[in-house]
Amino acid sequence: MVDILHRIGVTASPDAVYAALTTVDGLAGWWTQDTDGNPEVGGVLRFRFEPGGFDMKVLEAQPGERVVWEVVDGPEEWLGTRIRFLLKQEDDYTIVLFSHEGWKEPVEFMHHCTTKWATFLMSLKNLIETGKGEPAPHDVRISNWH
Repeated sequence: MVDILHRIGVTASPDAVYAALTTVDGLAGWWTQDTDGNPEVGGVLRFRFEPGGFDMKVLEAQPGERVVWEVVDGPEEWLGTRIRFLLKQEDDYTIVLFSHEGWKEPVEFMHHCTTKWATFLMSLKNLIETGKGEPAPHDVRISNWH
């Protein structure tokens, strides 16, 4: 198994970052505008993109500390993988340790997703620090896969 890993710092409190990761409005502000569902533990969040999307079961949500999802619907490569956001305060930053865990192998789609996750994590940072993220469909186009 292989994982996608990223680290960003956000000049805001862990609670502000947590809110952007655990509310439909917060998620729609940085990942995809077409977001709905239940952000509570045990609930399912639905994220839609052109041409498809992902459904995530919320496994953990510890305020100001961690959010963990399991992919329950979407591309085959994502099924059963986990998305993890760990939050910690360092100086004036909330450090977000992001992982997309459990890829079976590093296929070309994983290369694409690694870059897209980086752009969306920068969108998260921008949303919290400036009030304006770049969620899909307004995200950075990185290739013919978008």
